Amino acid sequence: MSDAELVLRSTRVITPEGTRAASVAVAAGRITAVLPYEAPVPESARLEDLGDHVLLPGLVDTHVHVNDPGRTEWEGFWTATRAAAAGGITTLVDMPLNSLPPTTTVPHLRTKQRVAADKAHIDVGFWGGALPDNVKELRSLHEAGVFGFKAFLSPSGVDEFPHLERDALAATMAEIAAFDGLLIVHAEDPRLLASAPQQPGPKYADFLASRPRDAEDTAIAQLIREAKALHARVHVLHLSSSDALPMIARARAEGVRITVETCPHYLTLTAEEVPDGASEFKCCPPIREAANQDLLWQALADGTIDCVVTDHSPSTADLKTDDFATAWGGISGLQLSLAAVWTEARRRGHGLEDVVRWMSARTSELVGLDDRKGAIAVGRDADFAVLAPDETFTVDPVALQHRNRVTAYAGKTLHGVVKSTWLRGQRIVVDGEFTEPKGRLLTRTN
Repeated sequence: MSDAELVLRSTRVITPEGTRAASVAVAAGRITAVLPYEAPVPESARLEDLGDHVLLPGLVDTHVHVNDPGRTEWEGFWTATRAAAAGGITTLVDMPLNSLPPTTTVPHLRTKQRVAADKAHIDVGFWGGALPDNVKELRSLHEAGVFGFKAFLSPSGVDEFPHLERDALAATMAEIAAFDGLLIVHAEDPRLLASAPQQPGPKYADFLASRPRDAEDTAIAQLIREAKALHARVHVLHLSSSDALPMIARARAEGVRITVETCPHYLTLTAEEVPDGASEFKCCPPIREAANQDLLWQALADGTIDCVVTDHSPSTADLKTDDFATAWGGISGLQLSLAAVWTEARRRGHGLEDVVRWMSARTSELVGLDDRKGAIAVGRDADFAVLAPDETFTVDPVALQHRNRVTAYAGKTLHGVVKSTWLRGQRIVVDGEFTEPKGRLLTRTN
């Protein structure tokens, strides 16, 4: 520890080997040692004694719609990264759509990077977009450092980001497989969506019927077939249908290179509790029934679902009308994701080590950042969240850092208060007070 500039000491440090009392030494923004709690602190180092608060690795959220530039009235890098930092997230990967331009060419990527550079309170990486007409752009985007490519199998909701029909999916996947890239997919079948009952209005039951599980299941089956044929790497975004879990497990057993995520809202909110007209709960795929949620939790426990990410997809409040058919579909969750998941996880008998695995370690692995992020281990970035796991708070939208303070969690009492967040050994937020932006722009390195 002789070179340490900072030592964080806690009776509860979550490491890859388990939770223990420890002293974590930091120098030049990296973790240099994880030592016994009583280890002497060099005179040159500053000691931060965290007492019984839990020290965990900063969360890595690989599914965030920042919408900047172009739709910054919906969200922006300044507000999104502040909200993330307030919730213990130290790295996010931005989705390629809802911004203008979308991240579908290298010049568009450079535009987004320029906008984010001086606004990011946490580290930020970028996904590229896969459209029917940009197959020729994918390799250059990969070489420019995007972490993979987002595609929709059904309409995205914005005209500038069209979905892939079956032939386009095959061509896109073949191109990405040629350089062993990662294709991440919004998997709902457009034909089954079109044939589902479409009843506009405020009733959540009508909206739920319009996005049936079969649409997810059929699209995932198609994805598996293509990935198996091409030995391609694919990732299922925001899984909500538990019916798809058995086929995903079989595909893995057969060697298909498929990973899966779900989201806090699918794990903590249920269709039965959504009030009619409350489109702050609208997302696609939709929040489903409690029995479905139980199976998602089982799949997290057994590893069929790899990770938990927010799919933070905000809009202005006026787009959240009381008509579920026309309201914008997206849930804002950056600031609340850790507390929401932890609240339900503890109720179901899971520990914080599980939450860290789902929301930090495995998300880091997904995007190839597990040599830098996702664990309190020597050589990793000194990114931390300090959590009081037994303290509670009631969600007040006014207290959120999101640009538009619309939330499906309003009024809920959650466990887990983030006391401070650290990025490369620098405290970037403590008790709701923020430093100036210190985030870096990340690129894929392998």
